[in-house]
Amino acid sequence: MGSNDFITLFFLVAAVLIFLQLRSVLGRRTGNEKPPRDLYTPRDAAGPETPDAGKVVTLPRRDVAVEEEDRFAAIDAFAPAGTPLNNSLREMNKADASFNPKEFVNGARMAYEMIVMAFADGDRKTLKNLLSREVYDGFDAAIADREAKGEKVKSTFVGIEKAEIKNVEVKGSEAQITVRILSQLISATYDKDDKLVDGDAENVAEVNDLWTFARDTRSRDPNWKLVATESEHE
Repeated sequence: MGSNDFITLFFLVAAVLIFLQLRSVLGRRTGNEKPPRDLYTPRDAAGPETPDAGKVVTLPRRDVAVEEEDRFAAIDAFAPAGTPLNNSLREMNKADASFNPKEFVNGARMAYEMIVMAFADGDRKTLKNLLSREVYDGFDAAIADREAKGEKVKSTFVGIEKAEIKNVEVKGSEAQITVRILSQLISATYDKDDKLVDGDAENVAEVNDLWTFARDTRSRDPNWKLVATESEHE
């Protein structure tokens, strides 16, 4: 056998050994293998991916009617659906999606106490932040008149018995809400000689007010300001 025949035989034996080795590692086709993935198939046609395949989780789309129902849930809990008050509160919520009637009433109660006590104390700085320009001018004039006479007011805020929304108006971007507030107060006014000139220093007086608050719904300032006051007689 020549050297060339020997080399040819050597490579033939090596090829057979390599084939047998690969067959033992890879196994034989049985007909039950999964078909190879078509790399050109669109992602949607390839079926759902595993959760780890991406970092974005697609949330189910909420029904529009359900969203609206949720939006007005606080209003429907505050005033019966279909009533004039409920309808006007819904309009208010459409102008300002953050509006919640219960929270508004709680805020109005706090503002009422702060304003009443600031007026009694002659605290113009507090009043300026809570009142419209027109209402502030009226309060300021009354305080100035008191000061000119040397009078002083001593007041004790007992509490608010009732606070309820009576009217809601939305005109353009301006919203106005009128609140009826029934409060209890001890208030007495003394002259410069400490003589009682008005009120009662011992008995609790019941005060029935209608206060109107307003704000621009386009403004980033969430605070409401007092724009009108009047006394209501039952």
